[in-house]
Amino acid sequence: MSEPLLAPTFLFHFSIPCRRCDPLWSAKGVELGSQYVLPSFGELEGRPKFADLRAAWSEEGLLFTLQVSGKRQNVWCRSSRIEDSDGLHVWIDTRDTHNIHRASRFCHRFVFLPTGGGSAENEPLGRLVVINRAREDPKSVADSTFRIRSNIQPGGYTLRALIPTGALTGYEPLEHPRLGFMYAVVDRELGWQTLTMGSEFPIDEDPSLWGSLELVSESLASVAASAPR
Repeated sequence: MSEPLLAPTFLFHFSIPCRRCDPLWSAKGVELGSQYVLPSFGELEGRPKFADLRAAWSEEGLLFTLQVSGKRQNVWCRSSRIEDSDGLHVWIDTRDTHNIHRASRFCHRFVFLPTGGGSAENEPLGRLVVINRAREDPKSVADSTFRIRSNIQPGGYTLRALIPTGALTGYEPLEHPRLGFMYAVVDRELGWQTLTMGSEFPIDEDPSLWGSLELVSESLASVAASAPR
């Protein structure tokens, strides 16, 4: 059977719910239940799923929790090679604009590593990364802006990362409750797990290829796929 000319996920625009949680961060940690899980539609193309990613929102910002399992090799992270390291990449457009191919100042790319930061390179690291070919960049933020915790475990790691409101240009969840959104869990051993299409498409720089994240307060919501692009 011949392979399709286009990935099935390329044909649709996906919109997924992101539920509210208060508080997003605490000294004891915040656990997000199964209702906060984000899907990986790459499974429609037979791509493996090795990570459990969850997200929540409030006026405080956006929280992501990640668990990666199934690794046989050690976690590989370097602050000097952050885009090549094992970790979580998140793209956010606070205006959910899908008719542009170059990022605006409302578009962000965040990278979170479970280790590789600090003077001894053994601490978790969060960073706002410049998007290639962007027309404008969001306001710059220091790495110390992010709240991040991690735990390296046999076979993988867990990671919790809070993107505070101050790090999100244009984040106004009550006035703009839909965000352009893409994620990629990048692993040098296991590959890429993404929301929709993979690295064969320019998802790292083209907002028209991103899905949408709906900031909802209801306890129940469903994933929606719009008409073909």
